[in-house]
Amino acid sequence: MNSHSRTFRNIFAPLAAVSLVLVSNLASAAEQNKKPASPGPLLVAELPRKPQTKKYELRYKLLRGDVLRYDVTHEASVRGTSDQTTQAAQTKTDSIKAWKVTDVLPEGDIEFMNVVEQVHMINQLPDHKAAEYDSTRDKTPPPGFEDAARAIGVPLSTVRMTSTGKIVHRESKVHAAADDNSLIVLRLPEKPIEIGDTWDEPFELSVTLPKGGSKSIQTRWHHKLADVKDRVATIEVTYQVLSPVDAPIELQLIQRMMNGKVQFDIDKGRVLEKQMDVDKRVLGFAGPTSSVQYVMKMQEKLLSDEPKTASKQKSKATVANQKNARTPQTASKPKTLQNQSKTYRR
Repeated sequence: MNSHSRTFRNIFAPLAAVSLVLVSNLASAAEQNKKPASPGPLLVAELPRKPQTKKYELRYKLLRGDVLRYDVTHEASVRGTSDQTTQAAQTKTDSIKAWKVTDVLPEGDIEFMNVVEQVHMINQLPDHKAAEYDSTRDKTPPPGFEDAARAIGVPLSTVRMTSTGKIVHRESKVHAAADDNSLIVLRLPEKPIEIGDTWDEPFELSVTLPKGGSKSIQTRWHHKLADVKDRVATIEVTYQVLSPVDAPIELQLIQRMMNGKVQFDIDKGRVLEKQMDVDKRVLGFAGPTSSVQYVMKMQEKLLSDEPKTASKQKSKATVANQKNARTPQTASKPKTLQNQSKTYRR
């Protein structure tokens, strides 16, 4: 072996040894990788669950003998211009209105009477001094308040409705109560709903045409469940006219075009509070320069969380023992307006 051969062998011999060690290590690692992995938990990817949406069932829950009394405040002003003449009128009414439940039928329908127990009214008409009537004070109503006086303490109407507020039958006892489209009963949805859901109550109305005759138009109450807090539902209510109308017909509907909110107690099944407003202007109802501005605010509040319910019959002894301890429940006195000239300044 020459010197060159020995030199190459001396150089590559250590490299070959290192290669053998590397190959041996790689083979050992490959063998270990072939061994089955120790058993462990099986991980499965899951889609996030959709949050469950809470639904609410809104129903009237009244009993025979229940009396729901509401403190009602109604303020309205009308300002009209025609042929360069402007007139304004204002009115404010404080009243105590009551639902008196006369029966609850086996199928769940509720029958009640709608009664005004007392009223305090102030009217300011064009070119007249403010006129006032207080049913708790005035034995004889002033001129112009005769109809209001006759309606005190008597049923304005008798109503039969379902537990969702659908009116099955209504009989008006007083001419002023003949408006079947008024929001006497809040209509509730037929099925459980979630926040944001809407429902409607349609009405067909007959309006008078300027040249005589009448016409039917389609309207509705539109409702939306806006929120629920502490089991009290906030319901937004809007009156909508669906048929095309011109100014003379719109003027006939102006007092109906209310929108507002109602607070409804889900567990007790009754309206706690109602706030309705109108701020509407109609132009050109009697010529190009004619206009009417109508502004109305109405608020109703339940006087007591618990209705006055007809009590069960008691024995004579029990009645005798309690006679001196009990005092009859009366409706609260309506608020008295102060500074009338300021309130109704023209």
